[in-house]
Amino acid sequence: MTTGRIEDYLEALNFIIKKKGYAKVKDIAAYFDISPSSVTEMFQKLEKQGFVNYEKYGGATLTKKGEKIAVNTRKKHDTIYQFLRIFDVPNEVANEDACRIEHVVHKKTMLRLTQFVSFINKYDKKPRWLEHFQQYYTTGSLPECERIEKNK
Repeated sequence: MTTGRIEDYLEALNFIIKKKGYAKVKDIAAYFDISPSSVTEMFQKLEKQGFVNYEKYGGATLTKKGEKIAVNTRKKHDTIYQFLRIFDVPNEVANEDACRIEHVVHKKTMLRLTQFVSFINKYDKKPRWLEHFQQYYTTGSLPECERIEKNK
């Protein structure tokens, strides 16, 4: 079982490795703005759990197991971020919240969120009900809805 902290490290490692081909202690320390000794300690822990290959004074790379978790965590983050942006949550807030939620969201909830985001993204323009919601949260008033009169 992984913790949010482990998932964050694996996600950061994956990000840096994609850029450089490897990640050193100093890269992760700069990424998180923490001490190199904290990163070294975590690299050792991640290696013991089979998530990374770590060489002291060298770099770290992800194992298949670690990469799978990193990629899955990033997908969850991106989906949650997109979900929040659908409701016009500001970028910075959506990103911060996605970073927190990605670690605690249930698999079934994540599946439904993924389906919802995919559903919304299939539209060429914002669905009408979403425009109505935007008017509601902007003004506090419900939009006037057109009523279809039934023929009697």
